Amino acid sequence: MTRTRASAKSAGSSMERLVADYFKAHGFPFADRRVKTGAKDTGDVGGVHVHDRRLAIEVKNTAKISLGVWAAEAEVERVNDQALAGLVVHKRHGKGQAADQWVTLTLADFLAILTGTRP
Repeated sequence: MTRTRASAKSAGSSMERLVADYFKAHGFPFADRRVKTGAKDTGDVGGVHVHDRRLAIEVKNTAKISLGVWAAEAEVERVNDQALAGLVVHKRHGKGQAADQWVTLTLADFLAILTGTRP
């Protein structure tokens, strides 16, 4: 692994921890970073539930925005985890607090979170 790749991995891990800790501090006591599982990945943060269903949360800490690719990744993780919805928390550059980061999801996932049912 090159130094650049190691640095990117470290930044990703730090962002995942920031997000998990934020969920934990705001009513999701089981929120935590997930172990990487390769082809059957279920997201970066687990332990977050709505309507008694899991959410698949993918976390990105990168300057390059790739919403389509990330949304597809979150959908694969949602299916793998049999989760209600998949979403992406991504870095808002210049903002270091968890509450200031961006969240991207499809309208279908947003509606599922609001209603508890996948459209």
